[in-house]
Amino acid sequence: MFYLIGILVFFGLLLFLVTYFKRRKETGSPDIIINEDPECCGAHEVCDKDTLLSASAKPEYFDDEELDVFAGISSEKYSEEQVNAISEVFYSLPEDNVAAWLRSLQLRNIQLPNLIKEQALMVVGERRNS
Repeated sequence: MFYLIGILVFFGLLLFLVTYFKRRKETGSPDIIINEDPECCGAHEVCDKDTLLSASAKPEYFDDEELDVFAGISSEKYSEEQVNAISEVFYSLPEDNVAAWLRSLQLRNIQLPNLIKEQALMVVGERRNS
């Protein structure tokens, strides 16, 4: 009976030592991630500035005040000249401003033409995945 208790205590100590040294070996300094983007607070998994949901009621303009004349026009009803005017603004934007620009267009009730809408959503999606 004492042999059985002795063997159980021995294996218990052996298990404790193996676990202790394994955890001690694996425990290193935690990885510290520094947020280099001054506009993102780092408190969210996906930066709020890359979301397409409008958080404020005031639109932000990107030197695109001329697009306000397109408010209320359906995305299928743009002429080629109007599509060119919108695409000129879109292609002049830095990629990190596209999500904010889309939010601004939503607040201003401006629908993008389908081709530009697909490209803009693709840019926002790529930025989220990277």
